[in-house]
Amino acid sequence: MRYRLGVDVGGTFTDLLLFDNESGEFWRHKTPSTPHDSSEGILNGVNALTKETGVDASEIEFFLHGTTVATNAVLEGKGAKVGLIVTEGYRDVMQIARSFVPGGLAAWIVWPKPQPLAHLEDTIDVPGRMDAEGNEVRPLDEDAVRAALKKLKGQGIEALTVSLMNAYLNGAHEKRIGEIAAEELGDLPVSLSHEVLPEMQEYERTLSTVANAAVRPVVGNYVSNLRTKLADAGVTGKLSLLRSDGGLMSSQKAELHPVNILMSGPAGGVTGAVWVAKNAGLKNILTLDVGGTSTDVALIENLEPRRVRTTEVGHLSVRASSLDVKTVGAGGGSIAHVPELTGALRVGPESAGAVPGPVAYNKGGEQPTVTDANVVLGYLPEDLLGGSFQLDREGAKKAVQTIADALGVGLMEAARGIIDIVNENMFGALRMISVQQGYDPRDFALMGFGGAGPLHVNAVAKLMGSWPAVSPVSPGVLCALGDATTRMRTETARSFSRLAKDTDVQELIDLLDEMAAQTRAELESDGIPADTITSQFEVDVRYAGQAFEVPLTINQDTLREKGIDGILARFDEEHLRLFTFNMDTPHEIVNLRAVALGESLELDAAELEQGDGDPSAAKIRDHTLWMNGKEHDAVIYDRARLRQGDIIPGPAIITEMDSTTLVEADCVASIDAVGNILINPKAEG
Repeated sequence: MRYRLGVDVGGTFTDLLLFDNESGEFWRHKTPSTPHDSSEGILNGVNALTKETGVDASEIEFFLHGTTVATNAVLEGKGAKVGLIVTEGYRDVMQIARSFVPGGLAAWIVWPKPQPLAHLEDTIDVPGRMDAEGNEVRPLDEDAVRAALKKLKGQGIEALTVSLMNAYLNGAHEKRIGEIAAEELGDLPVSLSHEVLPEMQEYERTLSTVANAAVRPVVGNYVSNLRTKLADAGVTGKLSLLRSDGGLMSSQKAELHPVNILMSGPAGGVTGAVWVAKNAGLKNILTLDVGGTSTDVALIENLEPRRVRTTEVGHLSVRASSLDVKTVGAGGGSIAHVPELTGALRVGPESAGAVPGPVAYNKGGEQPTVTDANVVLGYLPEDLLGGSFQLDREGAKKAVQTIADALGVGLMEAARGIIDIVNENMFGALRMISVQQGYDPRDFALMGFGGAGPLHVNAVAKLMGSWPAVSPVSPGVLCALGDATTRMRTETARSFSRLAKDTDVQELIDLLDEMAAQTRAELESDGIPADTITSQFEVDVRYAGQAFEVPLTINQDTLREKGIDGILARFDEEHLRLFTFNMDTPHEIVNLRAVALGESLELDAAELEQGDGDPSAAKIRDHTLWMNGKEHDAVIYDRARLRQGDIIPGPAIITEMDSTTLVEADCVASIDAVGNILINPKAEG
């Protein structure tokens, strides 16, 4: 068994990437997604790919999967009906929530408060109480618990959450309720807050556990169904799912704690970008994942993606680690329009989507989109790949002409205006995860992937000052590559909540050792060899009195050498970078986390044949496009025929199966050793 298979399910296509562990060679395949049952599309792709490559399904050692099943269940309101048991007197915890309303001042008047995932009528409080030190103040009333469970069963709940006050310090009462629930409710899935999120702040802990319960039946059905179908198809390798934080978790753990895969989909592209960057010799990367409807952006520093402690899906914000991915409504299907009120061009966030799609796709679309503007300007040739895929340029021109007429400008100016605005929208999202977080984008390269990322990456790199602009190998299936090349990960958290000056460093080290042993045991139970597991540690610190903390990565060697002062120096440095000031207030250590990581895939990508710098062997034909206010002669190249070291002066277009790369007029592209396209400004003179 020498192969890894990465699978990413999108709204339109399911992407598969088969990876040879020994040679680094890989094969890609795209197949239409099957929204009614994603596993059907996956199996279609597996069968097609194994047939095409001659690889037997039984040779696939790892089946690695990024999925939006949990995300969609939340966004579409299709999660399970959740029953909630809380401590007596705290029945309204989900309704009170936090005093925060998104939007401006008027939002207090017009904002419709979303219905909590656990409804008030399905929430029951029971007697019993732990104090703030985790000591039992009042014993659990088991008769009241049984009565509550019988009532919830009669109300037709499909999953149960138990979240009691101070359970993060002592989960004995929650554990007992879970045992009683097994007697009263049979196989109904039960989520206990001290297992899902052993941290203080009862609302965040309750919300995260309720979200976990809501998606458990949906994810459980999907995973078990997929596991069965893969076994029937002869795939006997280990099935793992991509976590929101970019690591992998076993399918069994995903069924128990699906709250950790809520942002599984976007995480694949970021982890794929890390692997590409490593092979390209780049350390700092901004990612630009451009799809049909939206663009996802993220920041990678020293080959480590930036992570945050919350996962946001729609209006839901749960306490679970995820990659810091920002999304903006700017994609190939974003619709351009000119409102009568302002007479100013707008692009997005409305999208033509896959159906009816852009006008150029000839699927019934009538409104001008970003893709149509790219076709009009000549950035997307109408006869891609030798004519196997035809775009309707005349239809696109007619659609974009409506924008030109509304603005009183020429067709090409209107088309370029659409592109400039969507690029500015992407630029704004990238500034949010770089400049607004205290990073200088000029210290980063910009990597464009997804179907339309390589088409925009050159222009956005100019706005950011981020060079080189990178178009990775197989940009359209990079999410599947990320699924195939990342590693197993698990974490646990503890609330500490103590002033730094009152903290004994040895106590901190002993607690981290205990947490590390717990996470290592989890990975070992998933079959990861003990000698390949590494541990990392994180600590959340704030100035006493602050409402938000700053997460810091630490190691125990530094902790032993520099003690608590080493952590505080790191915190002051990070706080100054983020907020440009520090305070004289005492420091408070809030939460601790231990992370266990499996072995990373230390495998170089396959090298391309060495060329002589002349790309003419890959030339498809001459072409004309519109850029910088005038027409330019350009050349269209077939990426599959380019060689290592080839130099391609702009303007040029490089086409492949799953994407198109645009090199602008004042830039030049080069092909690196493993086939990435690196675009830089032309040297002056």
